[in-house]
Amino acid sequence: MGFDHVFFLIFLFSVFIHNLLEFTNAQMPGFMSLDCGGEKNHTDKFGIEWSPDDQIIYGTPSKINIENETRQQYQTLRYFPADNRKYCYSLNVKTRTRYLVRATFLYGNFDINNVYPKFDISLGPTHWATVVISSANVIESHELIFLASDPMISVCLSNSTTGLPFISTLELRQFNGSLYLTPFENQFYMSVSARINFGSDNEDPVRYPDDLFDRIWQSDLLKKANYLVDVAAGTEKISTNVPIKTGNDELPPQKVMQTAVVGRNGALTYRLNLDGFPGFGWACTYLAEIEDLKSNGTRKFHLILPGEPQLSKAIVNIEENAQGKYRVYEPGFTNISLPFVLSFKFAKTTDSTEGPLINAIEINKYLEISAGSFDGDVAASVASGYKSLDWAQEGGDPCLPVPWSWLECDSDPQPKIISIKLSNKNITGSIPSDLAKFSSLEELWLDGNAFSGSIPDFTGCPNLRILHLENNQLTGAIPSSLANLPKLSKLFVQNNLLSGSVPSALLNKNIVLNYTGNNLHKGSRGGKINKYVIFGLAVGAAALIIGFITSCLLFRHRKKDVKHEPEGSFHVSTMSNTTSESGQCFTLSELKFATKNFEKKVGSGGFGTVYYGKLSNGKEIAVKVLGNNNVQQGKKEFANEVSLLSRIHHRNLVKFYGFCQEEGKDILVYEFMHNGTLKEHLYGPLAKEPRINWIKRLEIAEDAAKGIEYLHTGCVPSIIHRDLKTNNILLDINMKAKVSDFGLSKLAIDGTSHVSSIVRGTVGYLDPEYYISNHLTDKSDIYSFGVILLELISGKEAISNQSFGTNYRNIVQWAKFHIENGDIQGIVDPCLGDEFDIQSMWKIAEKALMCVQPHANMRPAMSEVIKEIRDAILIERGVEEVGGSSEELSWNSFHSSLKKGLVDTSGIDPNSFHESITRPSAR
Repeated sequence: MGFDHVFFLIFLFSVFIHNLLEFTNAQMPGFMSLDCGGEKNHTDKFGIEWSPDDQIIYGTPSKINIENETRQQYQTLRYFPADNRKYCYSLNVKTRTRYLVRATFLYGNFDINNVYPKFDISLGPTHWATVVISSANVIESHELIFLASDPMISVCLSNSTTGLPFISTLELRQFNGSLYLTPFENQFYMSVSARINFGSDNEDPVRYPDDLFDRIWQSDLLKKANYLVDVAAGTEKISTNVPIKTGNDELPPQKVMQTAVVGRNGALTYRLNLDGFPGFGWACTYLAEIEDLKSNGTRKFHLILPGEPQLSKAIVNIEENAQGKYRVYEPGFTNISLPFVLSFKFAKTTDSTEGPLINAIEINKYLEISAGSFDGDVAASVASGYKSLDWAQEGGDPCLPVPWSWLECDSDPQPKIISIKLSNKNITGSIPSDLAKFSSLEELWLDGNAFSGSIPDFTGCPNLRILHLENNQLTGAIPSSLANLPKLSKLFVQNNLLSGSVPSALLNKNIVLNYTGNNLHKGSRGGKINKYVIFGLAVGAAALIIGFITSCLLFRHRKKDVKHEPEGSFHVSTMSNTTSESGQCFTLSELKFATKNFEKKVGSGGFGTVYYGKLSNGKEIAVKVLGNNNVQQGKKEFANEVSLLSRIHHRNLVKFYGFCQEEGKDILVYEFMHNGTLKEHLYGPLAKEPRINWIKRLEIAEDAAKGIEYLHTGCVPSIIHRDLKTNNILLDINMKAKVSDFGLSKLAIDGTSHVSSIVRGTVGYLDPEYYISNHLTDKSDIYSFGVILLELISGKEAISNQSFGTNYRNIVQWAKFHIENGDIQGIVDPCLGDEFDIQSMWKIAEKALMCVQPHANMRPAMSEVIKEIRDAILIERGVEEVGGSSEELSWNSFHSSLKKGLVDTSGIDPNSFHESITRPSAR
């Protein structure tokens, strides 16, 4: 071969390598990466091309206040007002194509307020997730896998609870295969809950360009609270440089499949928190035999899921199932019910020489797709005609998750548009014909614009009651078809260019009609009814004015007659209207007789002393006599407690029987609780007796939580207890718990926080945010209840100088350290022994940590706490979760069979799946 030939071959080879590198570095089709708030295009170190989101007209670009953030796409963000609107990004997609959409949020204290935002994100009308920011420096990420049904999708932010809604990046990644094909994708999105790379060398995730679709595979070494804990002894990392044959571009990338963990002692165990669960989801495990086994070696194992014995039958032999070494086998389920805390185990079979192996796992939760608003397509058509106007660019669904600013919707599951208000919007041209197609529309306001042309036929709006067309440039006649609208009650067409006669049918209709300022004249009949209506309105207005004046005079007269009480006095007699219904006014002699002259003391505290008594009818009572230490504050608490107790009734609140104010004494009378306080049973004098077991502690927690939930949601206005602690949870003769002591409680008026000049409560249970800000909300009670949950788990006091060692003085810091390090046994009360299910213990521990979050907006509502307690009780009682539905396919073969074309998904009925997914789970 000559030199020229060799040179030519070298040249061709170099061109091939150059083109290969160009192709490798080029992004996959369907990539879209928005740098929200960014100013120019840029490419990051992974080769991902980022563009600014300057096509959106709403929101304000801003920079974060973190000096060491080097990634350009996270140095900026876009934030939006904390109002009742939604703010949407519109993204172009290909129909019938699967995508991954990812939104990320790095707060970075951009507003210099250190107020961690909480808001909602939705995909079109479907609620995607609630974004909860818990750190200024940590990125919150949410991912969704969906099948595009339209050429455009909308990602919307709305419903700000605290702070300002914002977004850092918005990404779209297109798939090209069928790995994520499910029989249910037309009815459910998949919310990504976990995607884990086992055997990783470090905490860095694997993503593009290793993963061509830019999925983010988190390391199993990631140091994150409760990410992967309870790792079995003998778990060992292994890896290989041999290429792995995937056979499917969407399977995990080489870098993920070339690492794994092996259970040398015969088992791999993990515990994982699944965001968004409990619920139904899609789960897949990715396995490849990357270890050289001995000539007679075998690796067989099976999955073990608590409460799901039917899923543990299939045996996995990776090399055999994958048809060779260094090939991927992907057993999984397309419909499986999973809890929030997933404890899973892979255990070798008795005839296996090697322990189990796992390379990667992926778990997604099914998210039911909302059908959207009833007339959403009609509203979108109306808006599309005015793309240059601000009001027409709001995006997303007209009603969900919140309505567009210019319309109102009803509260049906599939909401209907009932009011359109486009007054003074500077709209020109003819009235859009689509406005006459809203079948549920009740009000239409088009006044104050420059509409021209004729009035359309509105008979397509049979529910229309109010129609405003005044102050436009409409021409022609008033259509007689308006009289055919059965519910029309108000019609305003004044100040237009209308001509001809007013239809007699309208004049004879009992409606408010104004047609002045036009070239119109009455028809052959009428006018009397309309004059009567206007006259009636005038009379009604006059009557209202007379009534108002009379009320003012009466109020002034009453005000003069009021007798002012001396400042600082508190008399229950001023509350007689409320107390007489549920609180008896006892005489001092009655109470002396009932208590045998206050003979038997059963409790005491800063409030005073409690005595045992029995009324003449045999009813046992507890008599609380107010102390004299702080008379002024004591009388305030006394009056407060009488006032509150007289209006609340719940089986988990201590019954209030009445009060007494004689001879300078302030006395409250309650039902007698035979088993004392919860505190006494956990670490008081009663703790020497046989300690209450775990399930009884859970039942006590549920009882108390129900009482608190009633205070928060069942009372109008709601009541904030403000002094929840184990000493204020009393136990009756059947060990049923009831909440007591409402002396420090506050009314939450109109759901707003209460600003108190003096912070009150008990050290150890006191909400730190309330202590700092003096702003009291129901979330202050949630904090206190979280402390009580930790006491129930540990049997320790909230504050102790000895119990928690030298590093910690309070139960929250101590418990948080152990829980976040996966050491649940480190805080469990030794008196409980092993008489509890570890999963129920974890469930309560994790919920307790949520309750004692430092920021109130991070804490759950009491209803959420009750649900977790109930789930834990069901676990302890051995109630199994509802089993998999008939659509649940074999762990052993679904994805592999799908790859080989052996599974016919057309025979699976999505409607049957829909029923199973909405079925309540026992977990």
